[in-house]
Amino acid sequence: MKPIIAALCLCAYGLFAHAQQPSFNDTSSLQPVEVKAIRAGEKAPFTQTTINKKTIRQGNTGQDIPFMLNQTPSVVVNSDAGTGIGYTGMRIRGTDATRINVTLNGIPYNDAESQGTFLVNLPDFLSSVNSIQVQRGAGTSSNGTGAFGATVSLSTNEKNEQAYAEINNSYGSFNTWKNTVKAGTGLIDGRYTLDARLSQITSDGYIDRASSNLKAFYLSGAYYRKNSTLRFNVFSGKEKTYQAWNGVPEALLGSDRTYNSSGTDKAGTPYDNETDNYTQTHYQLFFDTKINSNWSFNTAAFLTRGLGYYENYKAREKYSKYGLPNLVLADTTITRTDLIRQKWLDNYFYGQVFAAQYKKNKSEITIGGSWSTYDGTHHGDIVWAQYGIDKGYRYYDVTAKKSELNTYVKWQYEFVRNWNLFTDLQYKHVEHKMNGFADNPTLLIKRDFDFINPKAGVSYTSNGLKAYLSYAVANKEPNRDDFEAGVINQPKKEMLQDVELGAEKRTSRYFVGATFYYMQYKDQLVLTGRMNDVGAYTRINVPKSYRAGVELQAGYVVNDWLNASANVTFSKNKIKRFTEFLDEYDVDYNWISQVAIDHKNTDIAFSPSVVAGGIINILPVKNLQVSLISKYVGDQYLDNTQSAQRRLNGFYTQDARVIYTIQKKLFKEWNISAQVNNVFSKKYEPNGAVYPIVYDGAVVSDKYYFPMAPANFVIGLNISL
Repeated sequence: MKPIIAALCLCAYGLFAHAQQPSFNDTSSLQPVEVKAIRAGEKAPFTQTTINKKTIRQGNTGQDIPFMLNQTPSVVVNSDAGTGIGYTGMRIRGTDATRINVTLNGIPYNDAESQGTFLVNLPDFLSSVNSIQVQRGAGTSSNGTGAFGATVSLSTNEKNEQAYAEINNSYGSFNTWKNTVKAGTGLIDGRYTLDARLSQITSDGYIDRASSNLKAFYLSGAYYRKNSTLRFNVFSGKEKTYQAWNGVPEALLGSDRTYNSSGTDKAGTPYDNETDNYTQTHYQLFFDTKINSNWSFNTAAFLTRGLGYYENYKAREKYSKYGLPNLVLADTTITRTDLIRQKWLDNYFYGQVFAAQYKKNKSEITIGGSWSTYDGTHHGDIVWAQYGIDKGYRYYDVTAKKSELNTYVKWQYEFVRNWNLFTDLQYKHVEHKMNGFADNPTLLIKRDFDFINPKAGVSYTSNGLKAYLSYAVANKEPNRDDFEAGVINQPKKEMLQDVELGAEKRTSRYFVGATFYYMQYKDQLVLTGRMNDVGAYTRINVPKSYRAGVELQAGYVVNDWLNASANVTFSKNKIKRFTEFLDEYDVDYNWISQVAIDHKNTDIAFSPSVVAGGIINILPVKNLQVSLISKYVGDQYLDNTQSAQRRLNGFYTQDARVIYTIQKKLFKEWNISAQVNNVFSKKYEPNGAVYPIVYDGAVVSDKYYFPMAPANFVIGLNISL
């Protein structure tokens, strides 16, 4: 495959280079409005970090997007396979992916139902990303899922004026390969550009059988006029990953850290196709225009198409679980069978975003918003059974629809020299219709939510100094699993009030900054173990909880061959009061009832009180850079009880990276890189799960962990033609 990619890259470069013509129109001042409308500007009073293209390129070794953000403040990342490839996750200020708003060029990415971000569906997307902004806290109004901890905005819509072609290959531990080819025409006739990328990432994973086979393409064409741009993006990711969702039981953590229970329902060797299979394709059409010296406008239409399934071998399943009668053969009744099932998702997510900006004198006004519709089907099929079920039997088939309308107005005004006032008001309407669930097909849900989200703040900027104070309100609807609670226990919305106070000073030599935050939640949804009216465990609203902390950052250029930067977050993350419910069993393992235990002022799960990161860059000779990358995460708890027996231990990891650049030798540029992750082979687990019960009068907790790989390497060769 590698010689074919190289040949394609060389041919594409030749064609594109000959096609390029001088530019007749100056479009450099026309920036993508869809990004500016939702990102926090330099003078906006919100806490944010922006990662530029150079940093993205240096750190892009094939790992998923969360690992690119690992050095930003308050971020903790994890990986099912233990390598950062395949299914990955991140938490920012302790909040999980369902509370982190993610947009691609201003277009919502979070799954409309679960509100999570399954970034495995965007393999090697970083190779097309030009910048990433992370807003911590409620942030500014955006499109899509409500931001209850952070907003992540990824932008790809960059204008490349010069023709280019690249081939990027890397190989690493666990038989990990990344192959990428990129090419672009540059500006043709001063009007047109076309950019393309083809990627493949494969890995065996650190955890047993946690393999990944990821393929992707990206295509973007743009037409430029003097004051307007029309752009069409289409990109797609196809993933096949062996499931590693269950974690390693505590009893095996010391002796068999790579154990994977997935597929072991099958007698003998594990089932070889216990996999997740999903294809997600995005279509984005943008129109930007600069109407006059004061007004600019953007609109974009989008469609996201998702289709896929995950497959499981299930042993001794009851026929009744699948809505079937027992199998009767002569005088024998069979109640159970081995089977293979597939659970499918088939969905369309489409809509439109828009933003208009007005600038005059000391005022800047943005009017924006979006509408979207999610139309999805969930169904389960039996593809094989040992006894009595025909292939293709569909045991559930339910639909869901979600509609959302969002509009906001932002106003920034310099009321005194260097002082800016910022106000932001958002209205959001969300409507859910769910026609049953896999385990409860007769439960029909129709819920409407209306949210008003005001935000305001003031900032001071002068000579590299920025100070700000802001207050923001955010509201968020429950996700699909919460609605499955049943008719009686339907969840309420969640509300967040966020106060941010920050200051930073930047010069050519150093930067230093501090942010104080207080995030108060009302009716936050958390797992308590309580069983709902359909016998399932779902999240319950707790009246009061909060996150409070300080984020410190600093960086210093010692000289032209040495620089360093670091960040650390100290926080308290508390639920003021809640009741835990535990299932109680007798000595024969017969269920008795649920036991209620009251808790006060306990730590919120997966919210370490200390998170820190740092990097030292050494440039000993021209074109050579050595980076030492560090991360520390303090103790965190698996649930909300703050029990020492249900805890993830803190950890410190050290990575090392070397990049050597060769310019204008045969090709335009060579980048040779080598990186060692977890240099000291630290045994650590950034994620896990716990299932406590009361057995024979005592509390027993089954715990499962997701270990990360010991020392592992990746070497890369990137060629710019």
